[in-house]
Amino acid sequence: MKYRIEGEPFPVVHCELAAGEKMITESGGMSWMSTNMKMETTSNGGAGKAFGRMFSGESLFQNVYTAEGGPGEISFASSFPGSILAIQITPDKPIIVQKRAFLACEPTVEMSVFFQRKFGAGLFGGEGFIMQKLTGNGTAFIEIDGHAVEYDLKAGEEKILATGYLAMMEATCTMDIVSVAGLKNKLLGGEGFFNTIVKGPGRIIVQTMPASKLAVALGVGQST
Repeated sequence: MKYRIEGEPFPVVHCELAAGEKMITESGGMSWMSTNMKMETTSNGGAGKAFGRMFSGESLFQNVYTAEGGPGEISFASSFPGSILAIQITPDKPIIVQKRAFLACEPTVEMSVFFQRKFGAGLFGGEGFIMQKLTGNGTAFIEIDGHAVEYDLKAGEEKILATGYLAMMEATCTMDIVSVAGLKNKLLGGEGFFNTIVKGPGRIIVQTMPASKLAVALGVGQST
């Protein structure tokens, strides 16, 4: 599979497939394709995995697209202003991403639900109790809100993020919440009561315009 990503702020990824190659996307994720691409709708793992995907913000069913009779091309467009990233998944480096981040992947990659172990991180961290976990061995495409900024955290190194800014982390990282210091800072600082703290080792990706922040900005703009 070859691919190219183009366009801002609504990017699209074009995937060029050899005969017999497949791509998987959530229901309704395909934007356009060549005429020899065959679609098959599947629960892709049975009812348990289908409901797990639903809880993580995706559809119950997924679509499998196969290039039949020769090379084919299929394109997946972003549903939100931001970036599309190609992430190489390996068995030793699964990743955790925000809900609804999954766009498409090779069939050797599996998307499942990921539950936050720590109650505080899920309740106050802004990323929620439920995220998405990508495992396997292949390329996956994910959507990022705004521009993506990448950090490689060393063992024990920490990064403090405002609510909603964590887009992706390797499964070796851990996430928790930390209270904003000082009552005046909490009430008047405009950053809320809690921040997210991510601890290495592992790679993280931060997004510059979370959907929740954009919704607030658009709301303010409409009221003025």
